[in-house]
Amino acid sequence: MPRALWWLLVGMALNVTGGSFLWPLNTIYLHEQLDQPLAVAGAVLMLNSGGSVIGSLIGGVLFDRIGGFRALLIGACVTMAASAGLSVWHGWPHYAVFLALIGIGSGIVFPVASAYAGALWPEGGRRAFNALYVAQNVGVAIGSALGGLVASYSFSFVFLANSLLYAAFLLIVTIGLRRIPLLPPRAKRLTEAENASSRAGLGALVLLCAGYGLCWISYVQWSTTIAVYTRELQLPVHQYSLLWTINGALIVLAQPVLARVIRRFMPGMKRQTVIGFLIFAVSFAMLFGADSLAEFAASMVVLTIAEMIVWPAIPAVVNELAPLGKAGLYQGIVNGTATAGRMIGPVIGGWAADSFGMKPLIGLLVGFALLAAAAALLYDRWLPKSARETEEKTAATV
Repeated sequence: MPRALWWLLVGMALNVTGGSFLWPLNTIYLHEQLDQPLAVAGAVLMLNSGGSVIGSLIGGVLFDRIGGFRALLIGACVTMAASAGLSVWHGWPHYAVFLALIGIGSGIVFPVASAYAGALWPEGGRRAFNALYVAQNVGVAIGSALGGLVASYSFSFVFLANSLLYAAFLLIVTIGLRRIPLLPPRAKRLTEAENASSRAGLGALVLLCAGYGLCWISYVQWSTTIAVYTRELQLPVHQYSLLWTINGALIVLAQPVLARVIRRFMPGMKRQTVIGFLIFAVSFAMLFGADSLAEFAASMVVLTIAEMIVWPAIPAVVNELAPLGKAGLYQGIVNGTATAGRMIGPVIGGWAADSFGMKPLIGLLVGFALLAAAAALLYDRWLPKSARETEEKTAATV
């Protein structure tokens, strides 16, 4: 990989580590330390997610208009300033305000990082996005593990560590990427054929994002309704936590094996996304009869394999779909879609579980994953033949 991409990966690992210090503890802090009802805590988290959706769109536009380095610098500065404010003023209602600002800053960073990765290593294809995905999950694993440990001493230390890690991210970005600004290409007048291709690409993006959002709505149930379901089945909290340990370990350790499987059996990114969404459906179907740790762990293993196949593939596909000068906007839409799925997923899942029960909800999750697979199967139907052939040829070389 190019050296600049390594700088980006290290920076994003630090950025996500900083965020992961905080996000698992938000509800606990709001409820137990600030004496806010759970409904208010949920509204604050939704505000954070809403800020991230807005930030994703802003970040995508900034990448296309002012270049990768400047856009990443703006996102890093907003996030660091908000986290620094939170480390000083973390009472009510300051907490909610700074958390929303952190959402906007991190929302700017993630699509810019995806577009940056694709531009830094265009010949790498999906490998650039896979490397970014692994780096982010390393940050999740480290931050989540250390956040609880630090919080056991003082929540103030959590806010300070969060701020320092964001500052380290800003430093890495400045040192490693300032010589590679990735200025946006100059706009040109498009021919009628190019305009038609661009419109077809946008339609393909919308269909693909619809499936991606549905799958995120399903995925987030593992940390919400399914978590509650495991407690109703008398599984101890430490056993439920073990499921996420399995998830994190597989993401990091199983990459070499899965990479060979993908190269051998999923040469095209379209095939990769369709198969990944179908594996998601299988993982949710396995929950119908699950009532023990072993059965939930088996479902989590299958879910993690699906996640490792799909999550890096979607931004790689979108990078191929994006017309010249629109890579940032397209990545912003994708990142915003994932965040929106995470935001509304708990609401939809909670309503379905309360109204109909867990088994019908699980059936709904399977249906969502199958709809996502159908969207991935059909998204390129209206693309020009040359665009489809280019995507397959690019995928075959990596």
